[in-house]
Amino acid sequence: MARKRKGRDISGWLVIDKPAGMTSTTVVNKVRWAMEAKKAGHAGTLDPEATGVLAIALGEATKTVPFITDAMKAYTFTVRLGQATNTDDAEGEVIAESDARPTDEQIKEALLPFLGEIQQVPPKFSAVKIDGQRAYKLARDGEDVELAARSLWVEELFLIDRPDDDHVVLEMTCGKGGYVRSIARDLGEALGCHAHVKQLRRIWSGPFEVDDALKWPEVERMERTPELDEHLRPLEQGLDGLPELKCTAEGAVRLKNGNPGMVLPADDVEYGDEAWASIEGKAVAVGIYKSGTLHPSRVFNQ
Repeated sequence: MARKRKGRDISGWLVIDKPAGMTSTTVVNKVRWAMEAKKAGHAGTLDPEATGVLAIALGEATKTVPFITDAMKAYTFTVRLGQATNTDDAEGEVIAESDARPTDEQIKEALLPFLGEIQQVPPKFSAVKIDGQRAYKLARDGEDVELAARSLWVEELFLIDRPDDDHVVLEMTCGKGGYVRSIARDLGEALGCHAHVKQLRRIWSGPFEVDDALKWPEVERMERTPELDEHLRPLEQGLDGLPELKCTAEGAVRLKNGNPGMVLPADDVEYGDEAWASIEGKAVAVGIYKSGTLHPSRVFNQ
């Protein structure tokens, strides 16, 4: 008999402005404890020294995590020119240096090939799996890690500041699976000067923006109090990128039992589209729309 998980049946999103020096997993575990929740997960890992939006799903909202993980995200980051590191960020060892310093115009021109659909090789110190093992563990053991290039959609990438000759601040909007450290590394190679990420901040992820996120001291102050519950966002925000269909009462019952349920037609949903069904504003299920019914792939027990 499986052990019953302790905690509250609480569902929704808590959006945190992750501080530097904490892993994403640590933040999730602390939030789960602070909310006394049975279940928690996050949508998109941030490196320990990175800051910004970390969207944490609780309870039934964990079923919507893939939709936020797949959503567009935006970052601001400071690139240190003239140095390459083995981790592609400031935490690693310097492995190459250069006295060359490109001009602002040269940097802007070099950014153009990084737009659109690009091929990106993840950093050797990353969570990518190689034969079942994390790349960073192999790299720490001194193994020569070779990672395959992956496709990445880069919507925007532009220069926003040049504090001094050694540093440049960029902003990027990209799709799922982007490594900012790889962008900095490859930009340094393109400019012939080497580079790595010095600071990184995620400013939004899907519908969640850093300006609306909870600062970590606030979370600690409100932990295990009703005040923290007031910051919980609806599960439905995790479905922001999908069209909504209203379902009938009978359809809702069928959907909750995992069966196709009747939904009302909508102008922005066609046969075969993925959508979510709601009744009285509450999400019932996500699924595929076919001729007046939604065929569920995920069902919510709200």
